[in-house]
Amino acid sequence: MIEINKNNLSQDLSPYLKQHKDNPVNWQIWSNETLDYAKQIKKPILLSIGYASCHWCHVMAHESFEDNETAKIMNQLFINIKVDREERPDLDFIYQSSFQLFNQTGGGWPLTMFLDENGVPFMGGTYFPKEAKHGLPSFKEVIQKVSEAYNDQREKIINQKDLIIKNLDLKKNSVLNQDLEPILEMSLSHLDQVKGGYKGAPKFPTFNLFETLLYFYNSSKDIKYLKPVELIIKQLCSKGIYDHVEGGIARYTVDEDWVIPHFEKMLYDNTQFILLLSKFCKINSDNYFKEKLEKTIEFLKENFQNKEGFLGSAYDADSEGEEGKYYIYSYSEIKDFENIEKYFDIKPEGNWENKIILVEKEKPTQEILKKLLQIRLKRKKPFFDDKTQLDLNCLMISALIAANEILPKKNYLKLAEEFFFKIEKKYIENKIHHSYSKDIVFIEDYAFLINAINDLSDATMNFKYKDLAKKLSLEALNKFFLDDKKIFQKNPKNNNDTFFKPIDIGDNTIPNGNAIMLINLVKLGMMDEAKKLSDSLNGYLNIYKNHMMTAIRALDFFNNIKSGKNCNEQGCKINDQKD
Repeated sequence: MIEINKNNLSQDLSPYLKQHKDNPVNWQIWSNETLDYAKQIKKPILLSIGYASCHWCHVMAHESFEDNETAKIMNQLFINIKVDREERPDLDFIYQSSFQLFNQTGGGWPLTMFLDENGVPFMGGTYFPKEAKHGLPSFKEVIQKVSEAYNDQREKIINQKDLIIKNLDLKKNSVLNQDLEPILEMSLSHLDQVKGGYKGAPKFPTFNLFETLLYFYNSSKDIKYLKPVELIIKQLCSKGIYDHVEGGIARYTVDEDWVIPHFEKMLYDNTQFILLLSKFCKINSDNYFKEKLEKTIEFLKENFQNKEGFLGSAYDADSEGEEGKYYIYSYSEIKDFENIEKYFDIKPEGNWENKIILVEKEKPTQEILKKLLQIRLKRKKPFFDDKTQLDLNCLMISALIAANEILPKKNYLKLAEEFFFKIEKKYIENKIHHSYSKDIVFIEDYAFLINAINDLSDATMNFKYKDLAKKLSLEALNKFFLDDKKIFQKNPKNNNDTFFKPIDIGDNTIPNGNAIMLINLVKLGMMDEAKKLSDSLNGYLNIYKNHMMTAIRALDFFNNIKSGKNCNEQGCKINDQKD
C-alpha cells in the first residue's frame, strides 16, 4: 500500500527523483500501484517530468515545489508523480507527444502534464513561474483552475481517451521506395549557410541530420552534402558550445552564433559528436579536428565514469546556484594571461552577462589552458548524474570504434572491447534493462547494443559477435515488433503501465531506434525482417519526413544492399568511386 500523504521519492535510485525527495510535495513514483490508487479515489494526476541536469527543472523546483503554500495546494488537489525522463523515455515520449497535440508547439522540460484518474492527459505545459510573468500565469493559478475544470467536466474529460489515442497514433500511407534525396534537399534549404545548423536560435547540433548528409556525400561525392557538415563541425569545435578547457560540448546554444551555451553536458550529445567528428576526419584529416576528437573522448573517460565503470548521463548546467558558474570567467581573472587575446575572443565587457564564455580564435597553448583550468578547479563542480543508460553506453562503444580509425595509436578499439565486456557481464548475461529499474527496457537499448556488437564484429573480424547480434535481434523482434504495424514499439509489448502503446519513428536526442534496427537487420542479412520494417518506415516517411533523418539513411542503405550495390552504413558505392 502506497503512503499517499508523504513524499516517497527517497525510495527511488534516480538522481533526479532524489533531488526532489525533500520537497513538501507528496511526490509519488510512477507505478501501477500509484495509478490504481488514483482510479480508486477518482483524483486527477499532476505529472512532472524532467532530468537531473535540467536548469529550468531546478528553477521550477525552487520556485514552486519547495514552496510550502504551493505544495499544500498540489497535495490537496492532485496525486503528484515525478518521472525521470532518462529512466522512462517512453513516458516522456507519450506525454511530450500529448503536449504537442494539445498546444501545437514543441515541448521541453520540465514537462507539466495533467492526467485524468486513468493516466490519460487532458492539459499540459512546460515551465510555469511561481508568480505570473513573461505572459505565463502563476503555477498556483494554473493548478487551481485545472482542478476546477476537472471537477466540473470529469466525465467529459475521461471520455476523451479514445479520441486522444486516435490523435496520438501515427499515420502512414502505402507509398514505398520514395526518392529520398528531395527530402534531404528540403532539409538543406532550412540550414543556416553562414553560421551552420538550422536557421535561428536556439542552436542545437542536430547530429542525425549531419550524419545523414555525410552518408549521402560518401555515396555521391556531391559537395552540397559535405559543406553543411564541414560548417557545423568548425562551429562546434571553435565556438562557445565547446569547452576549450576540459573538452566536450554543451547541449545547445541560446544564440544563433554558437557562443552562449546552455551549459549542461549530456552523454548523448558528446557520443554523437565523437561519431560525427570521426567520420568527418576520414574526409578531412586536419590535426585540429583530431585534437578536438581526442580531447572529447578523454574528457568523457576522465569525467563521466561512474562507480560501476560505465558512463553516467550528464553534468548539470548550474553550480553553486548559478547557471554556467563553473565554466565562465571574469575579465579580471584572465586579462593578464600572456597573449590570451590572441587565442580567445576576450573583451572587458564580456560576451554574456558581463562574463566571458571562451570562443577560440586560434589554437591556445597548453600553458594558457592549464591556467584556465586552475581557476575552474577552485570552484564547485556541477552536479553529475551518474545514472547508467544502456543505449548511450552502447553508443559510446560505436563512437570509440569510429575514433580508433582516426587515432589508432590511442587504441580506442581495445577500450571499446573492454567496455563491452562489462556490458556483457552486467546486462547480457543477466537481464537487459535500460537503467536502474531492471523491469523495463526499450527498443533503443537493443538497437544500440546490437549496433555496437556489429561494429565490434566489423572492427575485430571476430564473428562470434555476429552470432550474438543475431540472437539479440531475434529477442528484439519478439519483445517489441508489432506484426500488424510492422514496426518496433518503443517499450515492450507486454508493458502495462501506459495508457498508450508508443511507436517512435523520428529522431530525438539520439538516432531513432527503428532506423538503427533497420541498419542492424541489413548488416546481419535478415532481409525478410528488414523488408517489413523498411516498408513500414516508408509509409511513415511521407508524413513525418522532417523528423526521420536516420530513417532516410537506413532506407537508402537497405535499398542499395537489396539491389546488390557495394555499401556500408557510412555510404554506398564507396569502392566504385574515386575522390
